[in-house]
Amino acid sequence: QVQLVESGGGLVQPGGSLRLSCAASGRFINIYTMGWYRQAPEKERELVAVITSDGSTNYADSVKGRFTISRDNAKNTVYLQMNNLKPEDTAVYYCNANFQYNLWQRGDYWGQGTQVTVSS
Repeated sequence: QVQLVESGGGLVQPGGSLRLSCAASGRFINIYTMGWYRQAPEKERELVAVITSDGSTNYADSVKGRFTISRDNAKNTVYLQMNNLKPEDTAVYYCNANFQYNLWQRGDYWGQGTQVTVSS
C-alpha cells in the first residue's frame, strides 16, 4: 500500500507563483523517477517535469525557465515551483512516482490531482 498526497494548488493571477508538493508514504523499497503531469479540460494529460532519484531533470518546453522540479529523498517528497504563471497553465496537476514496491515489483503510481487556476 502506497499513497501520494498532493498539496499547494489554488487560484493565482497571471504572473504569480505557486508551489506544489507531493509526499509519498506506505510500503515501498525505493522511489525512482518522480514527475508532475497536468490535464486541462478536454485535453490529454501531458508531462510537465520529471526528476530522477539522482536529481536529473527534464521539462516540457512550455514551462522551461518558469517551473522548477525538486525532491527531498529523506522526506520522499517532490516539489514543483511554478513562477510567472500563465492562463494556459490552468489544469489539474498530478504527481507521479515510479516505485520499487518489493524486490520483484516495480510500477507507477498517481496522486489524486490538485487544481491550479491562473486567471485575472
